[in-house]
Amino acid sequence: MNDSPKLRTGGQLIVDALMAQGTDTVFCVPGESYLDVLNALYAQQEAMRVVVCRHEGGAAFMAEAHGKLTGRPGICMVTRGPGATNASIGVHTAFQDSTPMILLIGQVGRDMIEREAFQEIDYRRMFGTFAKWVAQIDDVARVPEFMARAYAVAMSGRPGPVVLALPEDMLTDSAFPTAMPRVAVPQSHPAPDAMRQLHEELARAKRPLLLLGGPGWNPEGRAAIERFAVQNGLPVACAFRRQDLFDNRHPQYVGEVGIGVNPELAKAVREADLLIAAGTRLGEIVTSGYTLLEVPVPRQRLVHVLPCAEELGRVYQPALKVLSHPDPFAAAAAALPPVDGTRWRGWLDQLRGNYERYVSPSKREAALDPARVIEVLRDTLEPDAILTNGAGNYSAWAHRYYPFSHPHSQLAPTSGAMGYGVPAAISAKLTHPNRQVICLAGDGCFLMTSQELATVRRHGLAIVFIVFNNGMYGTIRMHQEVNYPGRPIGTDLCNPDFVQYAQSFGLQAEHVARSEDFAPALQRALGAGSAALIELTVETEILTPRATLSELRDKALRAAA
Repeated sequence: MNDSPKLRTGGQLIVDALMAQGTDTVFCVPGESYLDVLNALYAQQEAMRVVVCRHEGGAAFMAEAHGKLTGRPGICMVTRGPGATNASIGVHTAFQDSTPMILLIGQVGRDMIEREAFQEIDYRRMFGTFAKWVAQIDDVARVPEFMARAYAVAMSGRPGPVVLALPEDMLTDSAFPTAMPRVAVPQSHPAPDAMRQLHEELARAKRPLLLLGGPGWNPEGRAAIERFAVQNGLPVACAFRRQDLFDNRHPQYVGEVGIGVNPELAKAVREADLLIAAGTRLGEIVTSGYTLLEVPVPRQRLVHVLPCAEELGRVYQPALKVLSHPDPFAAAAAALPPVDGTRWRGWLDQLRGNYERYVSPSKREAALDPARVIEVLRDTLEPDAILTNGAGNYSAWAHRYYPFSHPHSQLAPTSGAMGYGVPAAISAKLTHPNRQVICLAGDGCFLMTSQELATVRRHGLAIVFIVFNNGMYGTIRMHQEVNYPGRPIGTDLCNPDFVQYAQSFGLQAEHVARSEDFAPALQRALGAGSAALIELTVETEILTPRATLSELRDKALRAAA
């Protein structure tokens, strides 16, 4: 019997590499530029699930969401040119959200490079500013090397996207396979001196605040950071769209630092004398446009914990830099001798009280109040239900009123990309088939990727889609009324009948126009046993949880007078 290795095509080596890394799902839109990869996938259908999407933007969003949920790179495959440009939104989201992801792009043949051949793009130049590494595999024998590096780069330090171009003639070349072990990325651990300094900072503090964010937290890390907070009586906040890092029902949770931040919490961030920021880069959204902390040296004593040296000191010069993955930092922090947290108990009680008042909706004069919708979701869904959303004012109600209490229960783009919710929900249900998955979407956000309802039907996914229909791009209209009151343009939308639209894809669907009708509609959707959609009619006046359209306009007009 001859056990010598047999030649493998480039496409087969790509699939071999994916399987060696434990990848069991790829998201794609097929293209002629990577036919040999598709042919190799045909032979591995029992081991590798191929999720065929209706648009590359949807496929890339699904891969990004998969990376968020699993901690391993989500894999997206697209064809050259239009396929790659369509997929770029997912790559940008993965970059800003620090999500491990690998985009594989079919490329023109090597003999046509630099001729502007059909659909040719130089991907190093295209993706160079928003991917961690961009390369082209020109030698079939180096496929295992490049693929191993792609996984390592995507998961190392600050995670992010990697882009590999695959010339179609390279994919049909052959080489002998090279054994490639599963890539494991070492975690950075905090230096003992840094932890001693952290303890000293805590011992001196009077108004400390622990701010959690970023990717990479595992259940052990979350449990350890909770122990650290409890042992020291620390108030805990979460960064924008990272609310599921800490149980929002915990008596020490004090809110989300993001868009539309509670003014009392923003004030607390400014007044804190010690800010321990673990995992968050402290970007524009988390710092309210870099105003909550002064640049470059914050007024607060800042302890900044990040796993990548190049990010520490990038914007803010902290009092203490801690180079560490969040999980080892959490374990080391929980092992520190506790300090006397009773000194700031009044501070904690004040912040928690502010939070509880902020998340208690006031009654609004409206047929359908989005706050009541979120209250029903809060009272009905299972604790580990996954909520997904894209961008838009509708998401503000969920961020404010829904108590995230379970790991990976919030799936949303910190990059603010519209259209994310539908593909993310698909990825979530494929990854966690036994968890409830609810997609929240505005009418504008939903129609950007709603073609993926075909993917929902193909895979029989029991997702509940809730569409907030106010007939406009609400966020842009809000900014128009604040900056150019009474002069809206380009924000009104002409929508289809969302119920009939969903039904055409085989979904159960119904329309709700009154708050009191939502709870029974949700029960019917959850009990359908298949995908369902609920369209909500939201008055244009109900623009944000804080103000109506008229209130914003009148305030702006008074200010201009």
